[in-house]
Amino acid sequence: MNEGLAYILLILTLGLFGWVGYRSGSEGRLGEDEYLSARNSQSWLRIGLSLFASGMGIWILFGPSEVGYWAGFWDVVGYAVSAATPFLLLAFIGPQILKRLPDGVTLADYVRMRIGRPMQVYVGIISVLYMFTFLFAEFTAIGKAMSILSGMSPLVPMLAVAVVTAAYTAYGGLPASLHTDRWQAWMIIVLITALLLILFAADIGTLIEDAKAVNPEDEWSIGSMTHMGTFGSGLALVVAITSAEMFSQGNWQRAYASENEEALKQGSILAAGLVFPLVLVMGILGTVVAGRGAVNDPSAAFFILVADAGVVIIAAFIVLVVALVCSSTDTLQNAIVASVSRDLADKRMKIEHARIATIALIPIAIWLATGPTIGSFTVNTTSVFAIFLFADLLATATVAPILLTLWDKISSQGALIGAVAGLLSVVVYGMVTANLESGINYLISPTTELGLANLGVFLSALMGSVIVTISASFLLPDTPSTSQEE
Repeated sequence: MNEGLAYILLILTLGLFGWVGYRSGSEGRLGEDEYLSARNSQSWLRIGLSLFASGMGIWILFGPSEVGYWAGFWDVVGYAVSAATPFLLLAFIGPQILKRLPDGVTLADYVRMRIGRPMQVYVGIISVLYMFTFLFAEFTAIGKAMSILSGMSPLVPMLAVAVVTAAYTAYGGLPASLHTDRWQAWMIIVLITALLLILFAADIGTLIEDAKAVNPEDEWSIGSMTHMGTFGSGLALVVAITSAEMFSQGNWQRAYASENEEALKQGSILAAGLVFPLVLVMGILGTVVAGRGAVNDPSAAFFILVADAGVVIIAAFIVLVVALVCSSTDTLQNAIVASVSRDLADKRMKIEHARIATIALIPIAIWLATGPTIGSFTVNTTSVFAIFLFADLLATATVAPILLTLWDKISSQGALIGAVAGLLSVVVYGMVTANLESGINYLISPTTELGLANLGVFLSALMGSVIVTISASFLLPDTPSTSQEE
């Protein structure tokens, strides 16, 4: 596509979202609680669309098809299931947490009420690390997508998206993000459905054959829908992504924004129902690319399928990718600020400071998205999937101690020790199966030799945290002097 036309589409689409976000934020003066939670203001349909839009970042065009290219049936199914299960879990657990703490904003607010300030800080740190990793992965993906579709320099869309989303999010807070989510959700649903039908419906027989075929050129790729040997990796994705999404404070902000518990349940189920088929289809398309032969960049497998589409189709895809990245980045910016202001700064951050923090996030995230070298370590932006796996492991080691706090036998010390033990269990797993160096490397890259999610690593993090949390809670029960901090 002509680069000039791509610039026009980028500016117009961002201009629309900027206007919608600004109008929402200018409707009235926001107090701190409304800025961070929009408490009890959203119906089930609005919550469902917002959860869907905020969860469906541009990763949807990269991650599932990359997994499909490399791994085949079980990884594709696992990715689709793992995209839906966090919302189903939110529908079940969310109302229980809202009952116990109706005036919270983040998951760590509940953690503080239940097991104390130290664990709140720990959960806050994990949440910020996960969400910030998600944020710079989204910037990486929009740069790559626009470069593929139009030849545009990756830094340009990164900066443009960052400036617009930071502006309306800093100005209007969560209400602005919720408002733009509805526009973005409908755009994503309509555009991606129409584009997939136009591109692939007439050639469904060939697509099925290619999806079933084995890659004839790339021996590392086992991306066939007939390949059933990656059940472990598929299950690892379910564990990893479900765990990580429980630490996405954007989901918890929307839980508190729900009108009532029923709105949260119905909205979460709607989001799960929208996400599952979309991720499944995108993953299957990755196996189609694998069936046709080797590619230079498997993370861009889906874009290879649409490379020869006409200018109108490419134009629609540009609007789609901008909608996708805005829907997730505005959520992440506001959610990170909520977690920093409440969980790390102990509710002492004013709205003015929160707005400054929102803007200050952007240069750091974009810098990381460019793949800089820090000392002897280079940030890997080649694989969007790999970026997410690192954050997923941090969350997997911590999620069980948090959810176990719904059981009143869990102590504050036990939960904190269990969360740390989850990460240490990964190192122990590496030592048992290989050596200490492997165990440490698994903390950074929890993958198999084929680059797939390593089930042993994620299960060791999950089970280690469960066992230690329960054991330590019985050995170190809470006393009146160590009970939760109200």
